[in-house]
Amino acid sequence: MKGDAAYSTVGSRQKQEGKLWDSMKTTGFILGTSLLLFAAFRNSVTWHLQKFWGASGDFWQAQWEKVLHLLGGNEWAIFFLGMAVVPSLVYWCFNGLLMVADVTGKPNFITRYRIQLGKNDPVDPEKLRQAVHTVLGNQVFISLPMMMFMLPIMKWRGQPCSKELPTFHWFLLELSIFILVEEILFYYSHRLVHHPLLYKRIHKQHHEWTAPIGVVSLYAHPVEHVFSNMLPLLVGPIILGSHVASIMVWLCLAILATSISHCGYHLPFLPSPEFHDFHHLKFNQCYGVLGVLDRLHGTDTLFKQTKAYERHIILLSLTPLTETIPDSPKKAK
Repeated sequence: MKGDAAYSTVGSRQKQEGKLWDSMKTTGFILGTSLLLFAAFRNSVTWHLQKFWGASGDFWQAQWEKVLHLLGGNEWAIFFLGMAVVPSLVYWCFNGLLMVADVTGKPNFITRYRIQLGKNDPVDPEKLRQAVHTVLGNQVFISLPMMMFMLPIMKWRGQPCSKELPTFHWFLLELSIFILVEEILFYYSHRLVHHPLLYKRIHKQHHEWTAPIGVVSLYAHPVEHVFSNMLPLLVGPIILGSHVASIMVWLCLAILATSISHCGYHLPFLPSPEFHDFHHLKFNQCYGVLGVLDRLHGTDTLFKQTKAYERHIILLSLTPLTETIPDSPKKAK
């Protein structure tokens, strides 16, 4: 019996080591392939984009100089506009459209793409009102002070409000690093707030929505909003000493990405929200943004056994994936 137990332990350890090695190989393959693709992308597609950027670069530079002139070169005003006003407008314009669909069930060309069928159809108005109030509180009393506190930090790191905009290739490099930093910080901070000691006090508020909607992307406890929502987005720009224009574009892209991942609709031609929607449904799967660290740590194993995983693609037609890849029939009890 002892021999069998020892053999079982050794086998289990070997299985875990094999799984870790497979994850390391997968991660290496992903990173290696990404580097090759980036090189190819830089030498081909970016050539065309650079031509466009070069052709329109004078235009954008001129618009930026007009903004500087309009604001009298006031760095606080420039920072407030780029770091708070524009990203907030992007957030509320996009989620405002989604909230109309959530509350009214119309237009049908949005609601027919609902991921969790029968949920939020329509959404509870009182619950939505509470979420909106919490989000506004987070934005006004947490995000805004943090954004403005960044100005002296960014001035220490570089010239965030300089007259000259960054080059196209430099911005692409910055964007790659921003995404990598966000993935690492968000994954581990997210797993941390799922610890039993923190979940009940902090993260449970966000998980009140087992079927999320777009506005819920920023519906969180203040502590979580600081460490999981804000810092993963801001650390990359701080490290690189980025220009406020680069940070503004990055924040707008990140806001759109998290709103899509929470929206509850798998819409055509947009990134798939199935991964994070499954996290809200099951709680202990799919913690990250890209899924690379979930693969490495094995926190996507259950997800990969579901129909949601098969639907985790960009929809390139107008037929909802819940129709082309329906859930398996529930077994009769």
